[in-house]
Amino acid sequence: MNKRKPDDEFALINLSYFNASGEEVVVFCPESTGATATQHPARRRLKELAAQPETVVAVGPQIQSPGTADATLAPATPIPKIDIAEFTELKEKHFSILYGDTGYSYESILGPYLRGAKAVVIEDPYIRYQHQIQNFVRCCETIVKAGTVKNISLITGYDDKTQLADIAEKMEELKQSLLEQDVELEVKLNPNMHDREIRLDNGWVIKIGRGLDFYQKPGGWFEVGVYDLGLRKCLETKVDIFQA
Repeated sequence: MNKRKPDDEFALINLSYFNASGEEVVVFCPESTGATATQHPARRRLKELAAQPETVVAVGPQIQSPGTADATLAPATPIPKIDIAEFTELKEKHFSILYGDTGYSYESILGPYLRGAKAVVIEDPYIRYQHQIQNFVRCCETIVKAGTVKNISLITGYDDKTQLADIAEKMEELKQSLLEQDVELEVKLNPNMHDREIRLDNGWVIKIGRGLDFYQKPGGWFEVGVYDLGLRKCLETKVDIFQA
C-alpha cells in the first residue's frame, strides 16, 4: 500500500503482534529485514510529486528519533524511467516437443502471446471426445486468465450425428460458463477441415502440429500430471509461433 500510494499515509504502518509481556513485536519478511527503505519508509507529499510528473523520485532513508516526526526528508534524486517493454518483447518461436517431454502447458505456450488480445480463433478438427473437450476447456481457462479476451471462436469437426449431439451439449455448458466470465464462445463445425492453428487478433499465430491434443493419456487418474498439464507427458509434435 505504501508503494502504490504517493503520500505518507501508509509509510509507517507495520505488521506486528503483542507478546505475553505486552511488548509489541514488528514482523518483517526475511528479505526486507535489513532493507532501510522498508524499515524506515518515507515519501514526498502529493504537492511535491505534482511538481515532478515526469520522473520517479527516490527518497533517501530518514531514521526518526522520538519527537522528530516532522523531520525534513532527504533530497530526492531523479531516476531515469525504464522501458519495461524491452524486457518483455515477444519473439517468434519454432521448436519441437519430444515424446515423453514435460513442462509444456497451454499457459506456457500460449499465455505470453495473449497480451492485449481481445479475440481468439481456434481451428482444431479433433475437439470431439471427452478428453479432447476437456483439453479445450483448459485452453479456455488459460485464455480467460489473460484478462483481455472477450470472444473465443472454435472451428472443429465431427464424425456422425450422435457425436454431434454430444459435442453440442458439452459446448453449450461451456458457453454458459464463459459468459459468467464475460467471454463469448462461438462454435462452428466443419467436417472437412484438417489444419490446426490458433489465431489471435493481436497478430500472433500459434501452430501446434497435433492441435490441443498433444498429451499422453495418464497411466492412472491418481498420478502427477492428471490435472496440471505442465507435468503431463507429451506426444511428439512441433510448435510454430509467428506473426501473421
